[in-house]
Amino acid sequence: MNIITLNKQNENPFPIAEARAIVKRFSRPKPIIYWVDFTVSATIAWTAFFFAVTAPAFSPIQFGAIIISALAHYRAVIFTHELAHLKRGTFTTFRAVWNIFSGIPMMVPSFSYTGVHIDHHRPGIYGFKEDGEYVPFATGKPLRIIGYMLLIFVLPLLMAARFVVLTPLSYVIPPLRRVLWKHLSSLAIDLGYKRPPPAKQDDDSWRLQEFGAFVFGAGAVTLVVFNVLPVAVLLVWYAVAVVIFLLNSLRTLAAHAYRNPGDQLMSRSDEFLDSVNVPGIPVISALWAPVGLRFHATHHLFPSMPYHELTKAHKALVTELSDNSTYLSASRKSLFDALVRLWRDARTAEEVQ
Repeated sequence: MNIITLNKQNENPFPIAEARAIVKRFSRPKPIIYWVDFTVSATIAWTAFFFAVTAPAFSPIQFGAIIISALAHYRAVIFTHELAHLKRGTFTTFRAVWNIFSGIPMMVPSFSYTGVHIDHHRPGIYGFKEDGEYVPFATGKPLRIIGYMLLIFVLPLLMAARFVVLTPLSYVIPPLRRVLWKHLSSLAIDLGYKRPPPAKQDDDSWRLQEFGAFVFGAGAVTLVVFNVLPVAVLLVWYAVAVVIFLLNSLRTLAAHAYRNPGDQLMSRSDEFLDSVNVPGIPVISALWAPVGLRFHATHHLFPSMPYHELTKAHKALVTELSDNSTYLSASRKSLFDALVRLWRDARTAEEVQ
């Protein structure tokens, strides 16, 4: 028996209909919250970035500014998750502003996530090999988890090279464009993920976003080469990006139990039980899982629910469900608790193998 089958026997089916009736009052996104949250986050991020660049190298001020900039940039960047779920044709100005001040400067324009993430929530795709946001960490060797974490040092450079070097080359080498889209245009955790050809679910402006990332990246490098900007701009950008990837990688590992080996169909109830909530201490949890992502299991039940409603929905489900035991079984005490459980599952799977 595999781990998923054991879970199905030990857990009651989740009362989805009852839960849906409870949270239906938490379904409408409020633009003012998005604008204020993102604007404050981006302002803090770029202000701290400036201080990190101008501070003496390796000084406590520079170190502190890098951490503050990374935390604020991380929160701003994570809004790409909301953009992936917001109804097509809505928040158009917000999407453009987000790309200009966050997505493009950090080399993660919204097209790199939109379609990929929607597939992650599709019935019959979640947990399968076609799901670029799922790797069965709990069913393999623990070393795979360590390998995944080590990628944080490589990914920022790979992303920069993708837009600054490979994008212009692809304009004159058509086959390279197809390769870029298929293998290097997705914020996925499965390095073997192959993105389907552009479709309706993808951003209409993906070509413009791609070109914008090239112009921004190439422009920054050019200004550094000609001593218009200090080299510290690129070094601080890399340091900030590494911290962002560190936090997001830890959050990603804690977001699911990752018990599907990649070939088992999962119901919505199974998907919920394979996902994780970490209510934790709000001020701390919001640093490593910003914009509502500490309630990831709840999000998988109600993918279209805006992030600012997830805390209220979680509290309502805990207090109003006739039997909340199954719902609470998806919660972990802390990030550390979630990571330890994942590691133990991987160790157990390795011993069985």
